[in-house]
Amino acid sequence: MYIPKYTITTQILKDIGRVEAAKEVIESAPLVPSWEAKFRDDASFRAAHYGTALEGNDLTAGEAKLIFDHGVTNFSEAEKAGIAARERDVQEVINYRNVLEFINKTKLSLTSQGGNGEGQEFVYSQELLCEIHRLVVDRVVQSSEAGVLRSRQVVLRNSITGEIGFRPPTPLEVPFLIEDFFRWLNSDFGRKEHPILRAGITHYVLAAVHPFIEGNGRTARAMATLVMFAEGYDIKKFFALEDYFDKHADEYFGALMEVSNQSPKLEDRDLTPWLMVFTKALSMELTRIKDKIRELSVDIKMKQKMGRQVTLSERQMKIVEYLHANEAISMAEARGVLTMVSEDTILRDLKYLMEKGVISKKGSTKAAKYILKT
Repeated sequence: MYIPKYTITTQILKDIGRVEAAKEVIESAPLVPSWEAKFRDDASFRAAHYGTALEGNDLTAGEAKLIFDHGVTNFSEAEKAGIAARERDVQEVINYRNVLEFINKTKLSLTSQGGNGEGQEFVYSQELLCEIHRLVVDRVVQSSEAGVLRSRQVVLRNSITGEIGFRPPTPLEVPFLIEDFFRWLNSDFGRKEHPILRAGITHYVLAAVHPFIEGNGRTARAMATLVMFAEGYDIKKFFALEDYFDKHADEYFGALMEVSNQSPKLEDRDLTPWLMVFTKALSMELTRIKDKIRELSVDIKMKQKMGRQVTLSERQMKIVEYLHANEAISMAEARGVLTMVSEDTILRDLKYLMEKGVISKKGSTKAAKYILKT
């Protein structure tokens, strides 16, 4: 059975900790259904656009957005929506959207079997992998190659020099490597690993084995997403790792290549460099979403309380968040909340909040407290 090799570094631990903190904030945020739908729709769009752009798709973000906004399902509908692009580029974005819908339905079918789905173990399979690949390359490759393990050798070349950068396993090895990997993924031993690490390992192994003629990167990223969704880390489906990977493509491909060039044998490779990039990407993406959620949550609470919108700076939001969690805040506590900020700046922020009717002051000495205005 394949057993991945890696070291849990201090940085990996920190990033997983940030993921857990962001997960708690996002999942407990008091968002109305319409806002949750907007976050999910945005994540799906970003996953489809950046996940295909990463592989050379030339559609702009605006053109990809039109596919989502108009519910485009084929090239002729794309032309009617005003998208002037290659048919292949359009189809790739449509396909990735379909993959994400398939992943959502796959998770839903699991939860419907036993109430909330807790305590169940999702069973991963080659058939599931092949179905994801079939959706990824639908109408992009020959139908005989869609969802079918490759029967010929492929190589990955440097797009500029043409030099071979990586030679995946031979076609004869692919079925055995995939079977071996799923045996680990479904094993009691493999399930003891943290879901985020399992997702990162899934991504790497599928990219390295390169089981299909084309579409391996998109399939690997989709399968990694499914692992997180199935194992309690869907996080309201608000995130898109593809966004980070596309914006840091050198780091992304560099880490994959660094690990793959360590040894010809998959089982001998140390996945640590890749897992550091994967956990960092998820940490950065979820922290960004968490910050947006916190800002929106404060805005909602303020509007409900005051009947109007109040524009707050990041510092002022931190003060209000503290007051929502605690009854009052003193100057000493404010300095703890707003580190690296002068006392004069804190006083100006408190004065602004008082002028806007958000807070009131109790006491007139240095021991004065500030409370949310009722």
